[in-house]
Amino acid sequence: MTYYESRARQLLAEFDTTIERVSDLFAARYGQADAAAIAGEARQVYGRLIPDLPYVGGVQPLTQFVIATGWFLAMYRALQARGRPVDEAGRLIYEVTEVYLQRYPGVARGLVGHLSFSKLYLARLRRRARESQARPYPDGYVFRYMPGDGATFDYGVDYLECASCKFLARQGAPELAPYLCTVDYIYSEMFGWGLVRTTTLAEGGDRCDFRFKRGGPTRIASSVLRLPPKEVGV
Repeated sequence: MTYYESRARQLLAEFDTTIERVSDLFAARYGQADAAAIAGEARQVYGRLIPDLPYVGGVQPLTQFVIATGWFLAMYRALQARGRPVDEAGRLIYEVTEVYLQRYPGVARGLVGHLSFSKLYLARLRRRARESQARPYPDGYVFRYMPGDGATFDYGVDYLECASCKFLARQGAPELAPYLCTVDYIYSEMFGWGLVRTTTLAEGGDRCDFRFKRGGPTRIASSVLRLPPKEVGV
């Protein structure tokens, strides 16, 4: 039994909670009947995907990234079955993430943002970066920690291998990966990360170059989804 299979009941319950939080969005887009059918089919697909989710050590937030990738692939498959294009799924993923995060109180989001720059968090991040470079999990993430330059960014992370990209490729859906990258804009804005990113593995780059500046502007580029002007231009 895989790590995720042993937690299947909990994972399905989390999926149900996520769908419940964004039910109004689904209903507004597809109507009540179709929204319920899409959600139900996505849940079935997700249940079948659980055993195949890549193990990344069980640590957070990396494991949650993998789980969310499973959610979004399941939603994409349910839309594909109705002849919907990938860009529609990509826009839905963006909106689902936005609604999902908005449900958390501002105080909680502020705390997460604060902790993302704490000495303890950065020490753990440096350690995990070193550990990842030994590639203990073939289907996992490989990344390196980048010290801040004292001016333009506080710290950075270069992802050299991405578990989500590898998983989607194995599932025959690599075209979905670039859309997942767009949601980082939402996280940055809501948590005050000040993320700047110029390239991603999902769009053919040699790395994902995350640079974080507490409270700074978010600037990321996307070739698959039209983003508001302030998100582009890096």
